[in-house]
This record gives sequence, C-alpha cells and structure tokens, in this order.
Amino acid sequence: MSSDAIAEPQTPHPEESSTTTTDQPLIFSPDNRWKWCLLIALNILFLLAGQSAAVLLTKFYFNNGGKSKWMASLMQTAGFPLLYLPLLFFPSFNKQSPSSSNNITHYVVYFSLGCLLAIDNFMYTVGVKPLSISTYSLLCASQLVFNAIFSVVINSEKLGILTLNSIIFITVSASMVAIHPDSSETKRDEKNPVRKNEHTIGFISTVGASAGYALFLSLTQFSFDKILKKDTFSVVFEMQIYTSLVSSFICLLGLFLSLEFKDLKSEMEKFDEGKVIYVVSLIGIGLAWQICTVGVVGLIYLVSSLFSNVVSMLSLPFVPVVGVVLYKEKMDAIKVLAMLFTLWGFASYICQQYLDDKKSKKKESEEIEDSKPEV
Repeated sequence: MSSDAIAEPQTPHPEESSTTTTDQPLIFSPDNRWKWCLLIALNILFLLAGQSAAVLLTKFYFNNGGKSKWMASLMQTAGFPLLYLPLLFFPSFNKQSPSSSNNITHYVVYFSLGCLLAIDNFMYTVGVKPLSISTYSLLCASQLVFNAIFSVVINSEKLGILTLNSIIFITVSASMVAIHPDSSETKRDEKNPVRKNEHTIGFISTVGASAGYALFLSLTQFSFDKILKKDTFSVVFEMQIYTSLVSSFICLLGLFLSLEFKDLKSEMEKFDEGKVIYVVSLIGIGLAWQICTVGVVGLIYLVSSLFSNVVSMLSLPFVPVVGVVLYKEKMDAIKVLAMLFTLWGFASYICQQYLDDKKSKKKESEEIEDSKPEV
C-alpha cells in the first residue's frame, strides 16, 4: 500500500489559536471553524476513495492481463509530484518555520523509510495479485494488530484491554481466511490459474506487508518524536515527498533489474481491455494512491496522525463487498463471519484510542490547572 505517516504529537486545533505554528494558515482560525470541518470531511473522502479505488484498479490490472509486479508497485508512489498541487490552493502551506532545517539526519530518515516503503509496496502487490479482493482486504486489517505491537515495542505505548480484544478478534479473522479455501481464487479464469502455493505466497506477502507498514508507521512516529521533533504541515509534507521519491526510484530499479520492462510492450498489446485501458488503469492507480496520500497528509495536519491512521483502515471491511459486486467474487459464510470479527476488532481499537486520548487530555488539563499560581 502507499503512503501514510503517523506521528503522535498533534497539530494545533482550530480553537487553539494561541499555539498556532508558523505553518498554520489563517483558514484554521476559530472564526473559520466551518472551513476546518469542511476540509476534514474532504480529506476523509480523498483518503477512503483513493485507497479503495487504488486497490480495485490494481486488481483490475492483474485480472486483465497485467503481470508486472514492479510496475504495479511503482505506480503506488510514482505520482508523488501531484502532492505539490495543494500548494497551488494554499500557498501558505509552503512556508517553512524558522526552526526547520534540512540536515543530513533528516535525509537519512527519509531514505531509510523510503526503502522500507518500497519493500512494503512490493509485498502488497505480490499479495493482491493471486488473492481475491475480499481475502486481501480482510488480511490487510491485521495491520491494526501489528500497529499495537510495534507501538509498545518502539513507541513505548501501553496496551489497553480493548486493544487486546481487537488483536484477538482480528487474528481469529485472519486465521479463518487463511485456513478456509476460497472458491473465488480456485475457480478463476483458466487463462490465469491460481495454484495453492501462489495463494500461500499471497497470504504471507499480504500479512508481511501489513506488518511492514505498521513498522513504517511506528518508525515514522518515532522519527517525528525523537529526530524531526515536530509534525508541522511542511515537515509532514516533506516526509511524504522524499519517502515516495526513494520508494519510486527503488521500484524503478527493480523493474529494470528484474527485466520486467522488456515485457511491458507485449503486456500492453495483449491486455484484455486494450492498450488505452491498460495505460488508463496504470495512470488511475498512480492518481488514486496520490489522492489517498493528499487525504492522509491533510488529516495529519488538520487533526492528528492517529486520526488519519484510523480513518485509513475504515474502508478495509467494506472493500470485500465491492469485490463481490464488481468482480463477482463469492462471499461465503466464513468470509462474512471473518468480516464481522474484523469490524468488532476495529471498533474495539477505535474505542481504546478514544479512551486513551480522552485520558491524556484530562491529564494535560489537570497539569495545567496545577501549574497555575495560587491567588
């Protein structure tokens, strides 16, 4: 999957005008709260629509004769120059804070995270190719489990009872999908048969990619907290640009080293829906992922990175339904039960994050009250 950074420190709330950073434009002043809410809704739409469209278009690419895993991986980040478009509408976003500095440490962080993102994108592509949309989406929900684990190990966060409940239910859901034979995968078109070992590889790759992306999120949060030490819009924006640049370069290198580039011409000519649709589908994948990324960056800046991460998981339980409608996949009882378990686990995860956030705000409020001088 593409994009999406998480960083725990929250950016200023529109009502906290006294703490506004130099990166925050006047559109988020208390008098313009409705614009702030409108932008949040717009960015949620960008994130969910872009993410869902990207997954479905990638599946469309492979179902109609596309074979290049490196090309599909490349398209997840190759459209990163489109991220500069928000600057045309909000020029104030481009203003760097006086304390910002582009030193070598920052670029080492961007390069390292970009390499991890490239590997993760490739693993997601390897997973989505043989698996049905429904199976793939349900397995991707395991990211929440790995998020919780890495948050404890790397970010020194504590696990609440609801988070443990989420881990149990999502693990059971993934296990059910793994063990249960999927007729949507075994009865595929004879032109593109899916063997049992390919299904196994797809399963392992998808779960591995979910773990890798959770690691990417935790390391990104660690970078914001300990190295970059801030998550203003310009820093978040810079993080997205440079990690996508590194990831795109590595995927492009993989495309040539694997010699897959030699087959691209014949692949386009043999594409079931024709050459034009072949090109449009690849462009659509790249565009969809960048629309998703714009939503991610916007939500990190407008609300918080935690909120952005939670919203990014919202579409996963519902993408299987779209797979049934568009690709005529079979939604049997086991998958329905797995989806219900995933929804329950997801709801538990959100509730725990809400309770933790509420507790944290209460503690901060008490500390502020205690710090006030007695009259």
